[in-house]
Amino acid sequence: MRPIADEPACKIRLLSRRALLGGLVAAPMLPVLARTGGASRQLDRARLDRVSDYFRNEVSSGNIPGAVVLVQQHAAPALLQSFGLRDPATRTPMTADAIFRIYSMTKPVTSVAAMMLVDDGRLSLNDPLSKFIPAFAETTVEGAPLARPITILDLLRHTSGITYGFYGETAVRRLYANAHLFDGDIDNAAFVARLARLPLAEQPGTLWDYGHSTDVLGRVIEIVSGRSLFQFETERLLGPLGMRETAFVLADPSQRSRVAEPSPRDWFDRPIAGLDDPIRPRRWESGGAGMIGTISDYARFAQMLLNGGALDGKLYLKPETVALMAQDHVLAAGIRRDDLYFPGAESGFGLGFSVLLVEKPPRPRGEYGWDGVGGTFFFIDPADDLFVIVMMQAPSQRGRIANEVRQLVYEALT
Repeated sequence: MRPIADEPACKIRLLSRRALLGGLVAAPMLPVLARTGGASRQLDRARLDRVSDYFRNEVSSGNIPGAVVLVQQHAAPALLQSFGLRDPATRTPMTADAIFRIYSMTKPVTSVAAMMLVDDGRLSLNDPLSKFIPAFAETTVEGAPLARPITILDLLRHTSGITYGFYGETAVRRLYANAHLFDGDIDNAAFVARLARLPLAEQPGTLWDYGHSTDVLGRVIEIVSGRSLFQFETERLLGPLGMRETAFVLADPSQRSRVAEPSPRDWFDRPIAGLDDPIRPRRWESGGAGMIGTISDYARFAQMLLNGGALDGKLYLKPETVALMAQDHVLAAGIRRDDLYFPGAESGFGLGFSVLLVEKPPRPRGEYGWDGVGGTFFFIDPADDLFVIVMMQAPSQRGRIANEVRQLVYEALT
């Protein structure tokens, strides 16, 4: 199986749970398993060709304009292929270096950046949010004070009570939608200050509620690090990993021609998570949805996680920290789920990812990942030492394609 360049960094060094979490009581940690040559199933080349056939059919059927697909096992691409068109209007062919709006695939990046500060000892999962942003101490739930403070853990697992205003029909969601949160050329500080004036949708730690929690986490990173979110991520994560084209805005106008575009009939008619178009220059660095990037960049990020926090001899996260992120912190804590629990009935949610909790052949327990509303998705399978990334701009097809591609990849394992 793949070589580990920094072997000492990839050995388990079990810290006490109290040292890592600052006293948080958590479910038992899942170990980062040592990987040896015979420990995982292997991809069969002929069967993997079915993934290529599948995407060619999706393009020819008009379901998606194009896609870039990567299946990587043992630190080497087993399949890296482009399909269809990068821009349906100009009929430009898709290329592997296409730039995509990744929306909520930004959340794992922000979550990893926050956990780097936890590893540094500068942030604790038990820290109250109000320690860094005092205005959140005054927020209410239906006029009632908080039963307990929002914590950093709540932000990571979406149990803060901070919601989104672009879906759902509750009174608080409507309030978010009409609060002019995104007016003007705001930065993270201004956005979070506006958000802190709104009530929570529910008491912290009671319901998984997908919303602006990771945007607020991005602001916490700024306050703790003394850098803008992008500056910190560039210095500690994106730059060292070589993710040079992952950003909150195009670095160079010449890159615009490389941006993958959706079919006009399959795109959004209103801003999503406050973003009218993540390509547009702005000061606001949305840690929850604002990034753009390439498949090769995200592959570096996924491989680092699959390695247990290390890549090319550099340690980004402690292996026990990656294990903590990739375990459930929702079902294990007795937190409620409703019909907007996007991970699904068989999955929990960790610190930035959904996590499969049951053995669901051919999928193994412990597979984790997330997606973006614009059509991108990824999943990491530690048991088989592989990950899959699909980049496309086809929001209406994302859920169906993610399920079908996952099935095809696992059927290719022998």
